[in-house]
Amino acid sequence: MPRGLLRLAGCALLSLGTVTVAEDTWPYMTLQTAPYQPPQIQITKSGTTDPGYLFVGPRGNQPAGTAALIYDEDGNLVYQGPDQVTANFQVQRLFNQDVLTFWGGNMTDLGFGYGVVHILDNTYREIYTVTLQGDFETPDHSVPDSYIDLHESHISARNTLLVTAYNVTQQSLTDIGGTPDDYMLDSLFYEIDIATNEIVHSWSALEHVDQIALTDSKQGIDDDHGTHEQPWDAYHINSVELFDEGYIISLRHYWSGYYVHGNGSVMWQFSGELGRGDFQLDQGGAFSWQHDIRIYNQTEHGMILTLFNNANTPTETVAESTGLSYAVDLVNRTATTLRTLSDADDVIHSVSQGNYQLLPSGHVVLGYGSIAKIKEFDADGKEVLTAQFGTDNEVASYRGYKCSWKATPFWPPAVVVRRVGDDSAQVFMSWNGATEYDNWAVMAASPDGVDTTIITTFKRTGFETSGTVRGVQTPYLQVVARRGDIPLGMSPVVSF
Repeated sequence: MPRGLLRLAGCALLSLGTVTVAEDTWPYMTLQTAPYQPPQIQITKSGTTDPGYLFVGPRGNQPAGTAALIYDEDGNLVYQGPDQVTANFQVQRLFNQDVLTFWGGNMTDLGFGYGVVHILDNTYREIYTVTLQGDFETPDHSVPDSYIDLHESHISARNTLLVTAYNVTQQSLTDIGGTPDDYMLDSLFYEIDIATNEIVHSWSALEHVDQIALTDSKQGIDDDHGTHEQPWDAYHINSVELFDEGYIISLRHYWSGYYVHGNGSVMWQFSGELGRGDFQLDQGGAFSWQHDIRIYNQTEHGMILTLFNNANTPTETVAESTGLSYAVDLVNRTATTLRTLSDADDVIHSVSQGNYQLLPSGHVVLGYGSIAKIKEFDADGKEVLTAQFGTDNEVASYRGYKCSWKATPFWPPAVVVRRVGDDSAQVFMSWNGATEYDNWAVMAASPDGVDTTIITTFKRTGFETSGTVRGVQTPYLQVVARRGDIPLGMSPVVSF
């Protein structure tokens, strides 16, 4: 069989390291108190939304805004992390506490990455840094500090971290039109003890080709793939979570989720292709090229399964991307579609990435991956919020979330003062990441900050508040972020 005959999608994942190169006219913020240039986020509401902040990790054809970012529903920036490529930025529970987690690292042009998982407390101190070492081969023979892939960094109920990894492996691909000396990517997942960074469990897809056949992959091979530098990506693992006596994994290039037992065996396949796999789906339940398979309300007899149905690749625009949920009968092996979420007024074709987040109220947040949008749907399936943070197909965020979050940073507020008259000054104030203050007190201060007097106060307005103070009798000012009259953070004394 000649190479390329099996080709179904020459590139079934938009390159995560780069996006379409074009002039990006999207507006970016300019701040006086911080060097950040985050994208301005455009919010449209059409109904009642759940409370919470929006969490994204944008990247695009310019470095501005490439960071872990939090916005409020009014479009105000709340937090910007360090300038780096990030993924899976969200709030999770660890040891019964809310923590921030995100992957940070380097993305390859092959659709995966190498990096570490950062775990921060509610002061933004990094309390754990999870890494992965091992016997890995990279396409360019480099040796990164950690081999954790960007696709998954999920904290489990047993306070472990579930992560994915990709390994370049020599493999005969003659069965699919390749050669005996070809190379492919093995998809792996690991369960890591967060407190010790020790590997609890690992699994390799390539060690189970008897149960997940390479010939079943929807990702065809062509003349450009199969080398060490451009290995064939048969599986493309993109989510992992605990299930029963093992794990549920999502393999995008098989249009399927799999139940993998703790002993490594593949117990069943949940296929999006009607008539395949171990579950009978109804006609509306078909999906393809999916991301983010999650399980809820698991019992001995059934569960709710959710996923983001991309239904497209960079080379094939097939159908609208949707969020899907199913009532799964584990006894009779059937799956009934409960919800098919989309916005009829905004049809989206997301060729890669994306997620489905079920909120406690029954609302659902969809992150559209390669399309720089997040949408919230209410319990009746109506779109109630759309947030856009970049030009479609030019800016992406691997996933997008809505989370409740309270934080008081360990760093002080920032202030910039500019004299505008003999006894007047314009003051700019911000406190990156702080969620709990509502006003600023501007104080005249002694050089050492020992003696202070409140000159005026300003209501908090977005990320950066500014105002003019008059009657200043000293060249030294200090600002205090407060909740009511309670001080929460104090800036250094600045002269002007």
